[in-house]
Amino acid sequence: MTLNDIGEVVRSIGAIATGLDNNGHKMFTRRKFLVSSLLATAAAPAFAQTFPGALIRIVVPAAPGGGTDILARAMSQQLATGWGQTVIVENRSGGGGLIGTRQAIAAPPDGHTLLMAATSAIMSLAVSKGGLPFEIASDLAPVTLVSAPPYILVAHPSVPAKSAADLIDYAKKNPGKLSYGSSGSGAASHLSGALFAQMAGLEMLHVPYRGMGPAVPDLLGGRIQLLFAPAITVTPHITAGTLRMIGTTGATRSKLFPDFPTIAESGLPNYNSLGWFGLFAPGATPSAMVERISGDVRKVLESDDLKKRLAEQGAEPEPTTPAQFKDFVNSDIRKWLDLAQKAGIKLGGG
Repeated sequence: MTLNDIGEVVRSIGAIATGLDNNGHKMFTRRKFLVSSLLATAAAPAFAQTFPGALIRIVVPAAPGGGTDILARAMSQQLATGWGQTVIVENRSGGGGLIGTRQAIAAPPDGHTLLMAATSAIMSLAVSKGGLPFEIASDLAPVTLVSAPPYILVAHPSVPAKSAADLIDYAKKNPGKLSYGSSGSGAASHLSGALFAQMAGLEMLHVPYRGMGPAVPDLLGGRIQLLFAPAITVTPHITAGTLRMIGTTGATRSKLFPDFPTIAESGLPNYNSLGWFGLFAPGATPSAMVERISGDVRKVLESDDLKKRLAEQGAEPEPTTPAQFKDFVNSDIRKWLDLAQKAGIKLGGG
């Protein structure tokens, strides 16, 4: 079966989903449906055998320079070597990650267009579809989790708190006086703060920014008091003494920062919030193709070079199977949508 044959099968599968041809006319009888289904099944192994047959694009629904972009570019270099094909990263920012995400969803499901996304982009997709119930497989085929690093809660030195317990006590005695920044509405940095406030019963103002870039200077200048941030953006300031570390957001201490206590152990039991990065393919991509790509990416993530690059971002590689990643994404997004609904948090997306 040639690539052109496979392409025809993919287009047929798309038509089956609607039962209409390009002119909007009904086109499939029961017999044709069964024949096309059998062809699709036969095509899956052929996909895996012929991939990659052309240039591969990794769409990043965010601006260059952020964590998602850095990780995608690091992975693309090694994937290109392993696949023997050019792998490029295309930044398609805007709409809270929706522009790039929808571009990937609409791409041909042949494995040559992938999506490297973080929590915020998938949250925007979920909100745009009406929130709960949420099922990632209705739009995208999860390939693998790349990393799920904890954030670090840091405070401006003017805040008299050295632990989560101190911070909660201070916030309760000064309701409405604390504000926390984020890299945008629906981002992991926003949701981490919202969860903290809800669990502790606090009144804190959320101040969204267009990325961590402008948020950190405002924290350093005292215009906001708190920030849940990636390690790479705040650890230099913790070392310099210009920001105070309160705790990390994971359920357990980070192997990269073993001396940093978690928020859960320092004053807010059971608190757990992780931002994550993961790789997706268009939803109709054959499972054999998804499994092939997932296995290749796992090899890259387990390489010493990628481990080093991830460590520089304060993260560790956490590759999964496609099925495990699907369950992870669905559970995580439902958790945040439920939080937003119960706490009356307005999220972006559309």
